[in-house]
Amino acid sequence: MSNQPQASDLRQSHWRQIPSGVVALGFVSLFMDVSSEMVHSLLPIFLVNVLGASAATFGVIEGVAEASTAITKVFSGVLSDWWGKRKPLLLAGYGLAALVRPVFPLAGTATVVFAARLIDRIGKGIRGAPRDALVADLTPPDRRGAAYGLRQSLDSVGAFAGPMIALGLMLGFNNDVRRVFWIAAIPALIAVGILLFAIREPATRRAERRDFPIQPGELRLLPAHYWLTIGIAALFTLARFSEGFLLLRAQRSGLGEAWIPAVLGVMNVVYFLSAYPLGRLADQLDRRRLLAGGVAVLVIADLILAYANTVPLVFLGALVWGLHMGATQGLLATLVGDAAPQRLRGTAFGLFNLASGVALIGASVIAGELWSRIGPTATFMAGAIFAAVSGVAILFYPRGATGGRSGGEPPNLAHRIPALDTEE
Repeated sequence: MSNQPQASDLRQSHWRQIPSGVVALGFVSLFMDVSSEMVHSLLPIFLVNVLGASAATFGVIEGVAEASTAITKVFSGVLSDWWGKRKPLLLAGYGLAALVRPVFPLAGTATVVFAARLIDRIGKGIRGAPRDALVADLTPPDRRGAAYGLRQSLDSVGAFAGPMIALGLMLGFNNDVRRVFWIAAIPALIAVGILLFAIREPATRRAERRDFPIQPGELRLLPAHYWLTIGIAALFTLARFSEGFLLLRAQRSGLGEAWIPAVLGVMNVVYFLSAYPLGRLADQLDRRRLLAGGVAVLVIADLILAYANTVPLVFLGALVWGLHMGATQGLLATLVGDAAPQRLRGTAFGLFNLASGVALIGASVIAGELWSRIGPTATFMAGAIFAAVSGVAILFYPRGATGGRSGGEPPNLAHRIPALDTEE
């Protein structure tokens, strides 16, 4: 009888190596994403069909709201580094998102929706950078690709379940969007409960004097390839404007209103199935190649959606879009977590998300204007062009700076990154 470990045993062992706090954070993300996507999957239709807003207005709302997330992440990330605590900020961010849920079903104008969306995204910004930094705090460097992949995978389970629940409720409630929005508050409260009772952050050096992170002396500790990652992420964000435009594309192709959430469901089930295995792969292969592959997949998705005049083509485009999410989102977070010293991780994720958020303002506004003035084909073609440009930028990564394996053992980055804090 063979003593060689079976593949299932290896998979189980790998799961056990991921800290329980990271798994709990994944379930917090799962339930909050169920809530968020129940709203988000119907919000474009609610704004355009119920409240009479234009696609350009939707683009502005999404761009400003998502940018507020990124701007807030800078301050929350810096505060979590300076304070030495991350969980209180997570509770504030998730709690704010749960409290604002009832505003959506009560909204009578696009302005009220904009205000609610803005508050919701500020909550996301408060929790985002501290959460990503906490994953790195809890996880050894050689398992971070898998840890971020697992968290993204559980997050995408919620992002799949949310639209599917919304679809079922829309069919059961005869397209009553407001009733679906009311029910969306329940999983948000569950997420806050898990965070409150199931997650403990590791002990930090709270007694040590902490300099304010955003100053030249501190920022110089962030290596060059960290700033390159920020630049690539900003270019990449220009190519992946709000996913609400996928929903508007589905409606334009003739998909019934109640079935619109299924587009996000298809996208997120692929995201779910790909995020964790691709995250594990990022611990074993050259991460530059994986990131370049994810960029190429986004180009293909944009090209499909640019000419998707039928419902099957829209679903195919959403499927490919989900694959690019699985290949890139956890990987970009891994690159940031690897590059940043421990005491600057919150700041590093905050600046990373600021750059992405500023780019997202431009991306969503450009997408909305192109849609209103020319049509959906122009919107998605512009996305393909921006994605291709970000792919070229990946060529400038220094070899070995991205970690993973490149035909040999993983590089020891401690001697490449000045003052890298290797203490976990």
